[in-house]
Amino acid sequence: MITGLILQITNAAQIIEGEPTEITLSIWELAIKGGWIIAILAVFSIIAVYIFIERFSIINRASKEDRNFMNNIKDFIHNGRVDSALSLCRNNNSPIARMIEKGLSRIGRPLNDINAAIENVGKLEVSRLEKNTAGLATIAGAAPMLGFLGTVIGMIRAFYDMSMAGNNIDIALLSGGIYQAMITTVAGLIVGIIAYICYNLLVARVEKLVYKLEAHATEFMDLLHEPAS
Repeated sequence: MITGLILQITNAAQIIEGEPTEITLSIWELAIKGGWIIAILAVFSIIAVYIFIERFSIINRASKEDRNFMNNIKDFIHNGRVDSALSLCRNNNSPIARMIEKGLSRIGRPLNDINAAIENVGKLEVSRLEKNTAGLATIAGAAPMLGFLGTVIGMIRAFYDMSMAGNNIDIALLSGGIYQAMITTVAGLIVGIIAYICYNLLVARVEKLVYKLEAHATEFMDLLHEPAS
């Protein structure tokens, strides 16, 4: 019954042209009744959307690769044209190109050193891709808790109003606290769910890209073993 009063208030006592008047609230009016916690959740939602769009575009660009890139690298190395291979990597703005460039610059050293250098560059690239995703995960966890905080505050307010009213308790007196309690819960859950989904989408795309980087790194190391075989 209380939830119904929050979503829609029907005043059956007022009659206009013989019919009851239905009073509805817009989303904006409901948000205002949520108080200052709704403002914080709104900021959280803006930050979450910004992080997702910014990270998604960067990861998407990093995932694009030239299908002939590794074939060209193979041809250059087989022909002894390491400088041409380095130039190709420098002209290709992608994580795999930077990894291969580091490996090419270490040619002549022990293979373990080359492999370690490539792995270090790979870790740096993954770290760049995951930048700010921790903030998205924080919002996914903090938003529902903030909503529940609003619920507790709203219920405290409602019970306080009840205690101050004495025997003159009516639904209008309690509506403010109940509004805040329910609205902040819903808002917190919505923001948290959206942030959680966005975070997992980014993590999945990063993991897919990491798999590609590892595959290309292994392919490059196998390529360096070929002349010695």
